[in-house]
Amino acid sequence: MQIRSLLLLLLTGCCFVACKDDFLERYPQSEISPQQFFNTEKDLELYTNGFYASLPGEGVFTADFSSDNVDVSAIDEVVTGRRRVFTDAASAGWTWTALYNINYFLEQYDKPVIPAEAKNHYAGVARFFRAWFYFDKLKRFGDLPWYSQSLNAGSPGLYKARDPRTLIVDSIIADLDFAAANLRPAKTPARINKWTALSFKSTVCLFEGTFRKYHPELQLTASADGLLQEAAEAADAVMKSGQYKLATGDASNVYLNLFAAQTPNANEFILSRLYGLAVNKSHAANQIFTSPTRGNPGLTKSLIESYLMADGSRFSAAPGSATMPFWEEVRNRDPRLAQTIRTPGYRRIGATVNLVPDYANAFTGYQNIKFVSTPDQDAAAYTPMPIIRYAEVLLNYAEAMAERNQLTQEEADRSINLLRARVNMPKLTIAGLTADPFLLAQYQHTSNAVVLEVRRERRVELAMEGFRFNDLMRWKEGHLLKEVFYGAYYPAKGTYDLDQDGKDDVAVVDVKPSPSVPGLQYLVLAPDKALSEGDKGKIIIHSKVTKTFDEEKDYLYPLPLSELLLNPQLKQNNKWPEQ
Repeated sequence: MQIRSLLLLLLTGCCFVACKDDFLERYPQSEISPQQFFNTEKDLELYTNGFYASLPGEGVFTADFSSDNVDVSAIDEVVTGRRRVFTDAASAGWTWTALYNINYFLEQYDKPVIPAEAKNHYAGVARFFRAWFYFDKLKRFGDLPWYSQSLNAGSPGLYKARDPRTLIVDSIIADLDFAAANLRPAKTPARINKWTALSFKSTVCLFEGTFRKYHPELQLTASADGLLQEAAEAADAVMKSGQYKLATGDASNVYLNLFAAQTPNANEFILSRLYGLAVNKSHAANQIFTSPTRGNPGLTKSLIESYLMADGSRFSAAPGSATMPFWEEVRNRDPRLAQTIRTPGYRRIGATVNLVPDYANAFTGYQNIKFVSTPDQDAAAYTPMPIIRYAEVLLNYAEAMAERNQLTQEEADRSINLLRARVNMPKLTIAGLTADPFLLAQYQHTSNAVVLEVRRERRVELAMEGFRFNDLMRWKEGHLLKEVFYGAYYPAKGTYDLDQDGKDDVAVVDVKPSPSVPGLQYLVLAPDKALSEGDKGKIIIHSKVTKTFDEEKDYLYPLPLSELLLNPQLKQNNKWPEQ
């Protein structure tokens, strides 16, 4: 009885809308009387403002901590392969309050006193967020119960079985099609518009199209190509609209500055989350990437090796690439590398002192600088978080076309090569392209050279923006999570000058000496760190951790046990415990 009460509380309880309106501050969204509210366009706007709370904040970059892009000091259960089956719905992510609020709005908003255009616009906002809600759940759990009504205590539909994946995806696309047809087109980086819906549709269709293509166990491969075509068409509509373009500037800092600006770039940020004194919100990006007390997120060697040389050649083909020390391996690379990690000559924005990688923050030796703003915001940062960027739309288009063997040189030039051109990188040439052995070794389910290069570009351009884990899941490359995550290479233990300025910066030692040398960093290997070849090699942060990835179950999360007990029609995902 206690479990039943908990579920009904989750379904009928609601969050409050974050606005100044006294009425909405006193009443939960689902308890607002339709007789008292939903009578003006302003009412619709105020209610739908509450939906934006579901958008990610710091999750934009911390999501990459559960991928092969980042190694953190406290390695999480996803990466180790030790995910738990939670008892309660909240811990498992199986909560439905946000959906209840959306459906309640869609049942109440259509009042004759409000102009039809305004009603349709805000209905589009609501249906966008319903699509957002369900897509998030789909990636996590697979099949889901589809609810298009705001169910209350005693409603029979509360205890229905999960609907097929195909119904969920079709319903998400239908919501996004409605949103794209009815949302206003005005560019507003912090608010949903027509182009947001089309951009998000390209993301949904690309994810599902590739998931079905590379997961034959679903028996849905026949429908994959149609979804990939829809992904390409949605992205193409945004590209042809002329509403968005990539940020421009000095190739040596344009990419870095995009993520450190105090306001969102309205040409490239299709959707963003705002921070600042005006909204009384801040985030901790500066702390996480500069402080030794926030998880020590170091980027992995696998990510660093993905960046091409500045002349467009493959780093893995460079003589001695496997054993290059840090200061050599980062030289003459794709300019985005030096705008993603600390490299020799790095200075923080607004500072005048050169900084080398701080091993107290990033144990791998590859310290992230993306999203790091000026030092005065180290306690509380106010830079906007990009949720949908035009760069993602271009990559969605390129990948969907490549997966359909339709990425011609012309199509590459209007998508993926725009990203390369921004940082003065040579363009991807389709004719005569051969598969990079480095990429072939990672991706087991495709040998298509064009697809592999698009994946490289996606990993580089969208690094630290939270895409990598879901990309690995949809490509069925989860095995990469169980691989050893490496850091920088050292030819021996000892002291090293990371920026070659004549001063030693770091010492790789088994035990920190006493007394230690002032101003010298120490990478202490004992008791759990190691070099891959004993006295030399690549840094291994978790040398005593054995990771696993179960190909039969780990592409989905388990449902919480409480919900299986409450609703016998729900079935647990494959190979996960049911009790």
